[in-house]
Amino acid sequence: MTFPWLTFLGLLPIIGGLLLFLPMGKGAARILGLVFSVATLAVGVTVAVLHGTGADLSVAVPWIRAFGAWWALGVDGMGLAMILLTVVLTPLVLLAEWEPPAGRWSAQSFFALVLILEGLALFVFTSTDVLLFYLFFEATLIPTYFLIVGFGGERRGFAAIKFLLFSLAGGLIMLASVVGLFAVSASQGTPSYLIGDLAALRIDGDLGRWLMLGFLVAFIIKAPMVPLHTWLPDTAAQSTPGTATLLVGVLDKIGTFGMIRFCLGLFPEASVWVAPFMTVFAVISILWGALAAIGSTNMMRMVAYTSVSHFGFMVLGIYAFTTTSQTGSIFYMLNHGFSTAALFLIVGFLAKRRGSYDIDAYGGVQKVAPVAAGVLLLAGLSALSLPGMATFVSEFLVIAGSWTRNPVITVFALPGVVFAAVYVLAILYKRTMTGPVTEQSEKAFTGRDLTGIEKAVMVPIIAMLLFFGFVPQPAVSMVEPTAKATMEYVGVTDPAPVVKGAK
Repeated sequence: MTFPWLTFLGLLPIIGGLLLFLPMGKGAARILGLVFSVATLAVGVTVAVLHGTGADLSVAVPWIRAFGAWWALGVDGMGLAMILLTVVLTPLVLLAEWEPPAGRWSAQSFFALVLILEGLALFVFTSTDVLLFYLFFEATLIPTYFLIVGFGGERRGFAAIKFLLFSLAGGLIMLASVVGLFAVSASQGTPSYLIGDLAALRIDGDLGRWLMLGFLVAFIIKAPMVPLHTWLPDTAAQSTPGTATLLVGVLDKIGTFGMIRFCLGLFPEASVWVAPFMTVFAVISILWGALAAIGSTNMMRMVAYTSVSHFGFMVLGIYAFTTTSQTGSIFYMLNHGFSTAALFLIVGFLAKRRGSYDIDAYGGVQKVAPVAAGVLLLAGLSALSLPGMATFVSEFLVIAGSWTRNPVITVFALPGVVFAAVYVLAILYKRTMTGPVTEQSEKAFTGRDLTGIEKAVMVPIIAMLLFFGFVPQPAVSMVEPTAKATMEYVGVTDPAPVVKGAK
C-alpha cells in the first residue's frame, strides 16, 4: 500500500489547527501555526512532484456502503493548481496577519481557524466522491464564518450572517441534486457517489438538466456571479485582509472548479444546453463588477468587485467550450488567486498605518512610502492584466478561445478590460498614491514603509505573477490536460479555423 499523500495533505493543517486550541503562549501558537502551514506547503510540493512523475495518488476506500459513498481522493492538473495555490497562500496569510486586528478572539484562534480552513479546502479540491465533496464544501463555511465574525470590522456580524445565508442556500439546493444522483445511480445498479461511476451513467434530458442546475446555482453563488454576488463586497469589506485573501483567492475558486468538475463532468448535455445563458451572465458579471469597482470608495469593496468581474472571464472561458478558453479559465483561477492576494494584503498593510480603507483618506503616499506604492502598483497591474503579468496570459487565452466560438459575446466582454485600467490606475493608484502628500498620509506613512515581514509576504506573490507572466508554459502544461479531457467528455470540438479565400 502506497502512502496516502492526499489524505495526509488535508489532515496535516487540520491537526495543526486543532492543536492550536490547546493552552499555550501567543508566540508559541504563532510559530506552531506557521510551522504547520510550511509543512503543508512541503507536502503539497511533494504531491506536485509525484504527480509530475506519473505516480497514482488516488485513494478509494468504501465509507458508507448503503449510500455508495467512498473516501475517494484524486488529483488532476486543475486540482493540482488549486492545491498549490492554497498551500502557498496560507503561510503568507499567516505572516501577513502575524498581529491580527483586535477582535473577539486571540491571534491563536485566528491561526487555528486558518489552518483548519486550509485543510478543508484541500479536501474539497481533491474529493472524487460527490457526497464527500459536498460535506467538505459545507464544512469550509464553519471556519470562514468564525474568521469573519471573530476578527472582522464593525459590521462583521451582518457580513458573516449574509455570507452564511447565501452559502447555505446554495448548499441546500446542491444537496437536492446530490440526493438525486443517489437515486439515479441506485436505479441503474449499485449506488455510487464516485465521480467516475456517475460520469459513466450519462444523465441527459430534463432529469440531467434539473440535477445540473442544483449544482450550478451553488457554484454561481460561490464564484460569485451577478446577480447572486451581493454577499461578497459586504463580506470582504468586513473581513481582515488575510481572511478576504483566503475567501476570494481560494474558496471562491470552488465555484469555477465545481462548474468544470461536476457540471461539465457529470452533465455534459445539460451543460451544453445552459452554455448560451452562462456566457451572457458571464459578460454581465464582467461589466457589472468592473463598473461597481469604479464606483467604490472603499478599497476592500473595490477589490471584491474586481473579482466579480474576473470571475466573469473565468466562467466565459468555461462555457465558450474551446480547449483554449477552458485552459485559460483554469490558469486564470490560479493567477487570480495570487493577484487578489496581492491586492487585499497590500491594502491591508496600507490601512494598518492609515486606519482607513477609504480611498479619499489617502494621497501622495508614494512620496513617503515608495515601496508600498510600488507594490500596490504591481498588484494593480496584475488586476488589469498587463502584458508581462500572469493574468494577461490567462485572460488572453479566455478571450482568444471565446472569440473562435462566439465573437459577438466576446466583443461585449472586452470593455471589461478597459474598465480595469480605469479602476486600477485612475482611481485606486492615482487617488491614493500620487499628488501632493496630505497631512494625514505624511503622519501615517513617514518612516513607516513596508516592514521586512511585509516584504517577505509580498515578494513571493509578485514573483509568481511575474514568473507565470513570462514563463507560463509550466502552468499551462499542467492544466491543459484537464481542459482537453473535459472537452472530449462533453463531446464538443474546437471550432475549425476560418481561412480567408477558402470555399
